[in-house]
Amino acid sequence: MKIHRIEHVGVIVNDLSAAKAFFLDFGLELQGEGEVEGEWVDRIVGLKDVKATSVMLQAPDGQANIELVKFYRPSDENDIQQPAANTLGIRHIAFAVDDIEAVVAKLKKKGTELVGEIQTYEDSYKLCYVRGPEGCNVHLIIWSAGQRISGQLGHKVALGSVFKTALSRVKDIHALCVENAFENTP
Repeated sequence: MKIHRIEHVGVIVNDLSAAKAFFLDFGLELQGEGEVEGEWVDRIVGLKDVKATSVMLQAPDGQANIELVKFYRPSDENDIQQPAANTLGIRHIAFAVDDIEAVVAKLKKKGTELVGEIQTYEDSYKLCYVRGPEGCNVHLIIWSAGQRISGQLGHKVALGSVFKTALSRVKDIHALCVENAFENTP
């Protein structure tokens, strides 16, 4: 068994238009959208009589996707939560950016709240959190050249691991191409 990548992260929202606008303005690209309903969806998500709209967005490099979902049926009776950073469960979505100050300034003009402060950690990276749509914390990070974090904060990983991952993806793509070529041969 091998995990290839994180396919996407799902974010359940009430105001789909506002959430979509936030992430598009932030720089993600629209991949598609549509409604889902029926018994097959009910069986997947474990709810009854589901009707939802889904919007799939992708990072410009094509490596990460976010799915925004608005449930029309059944609706969540709770209000939007504004959890603290130490609340259990998924707390944020992280994005690598080129200019953290410029991104924060752009988001603030649109009314986005900076959760704490922009901070630099050991000349390795600069980071901050902003409050995205409907309680979704967005973590912005800019890496110093050749630095990346894996596992615990401060653990530096050599750039070689990035190349190893890229090579692995190329091999996976090659294997799929070969497999598909044989399937399509008469």
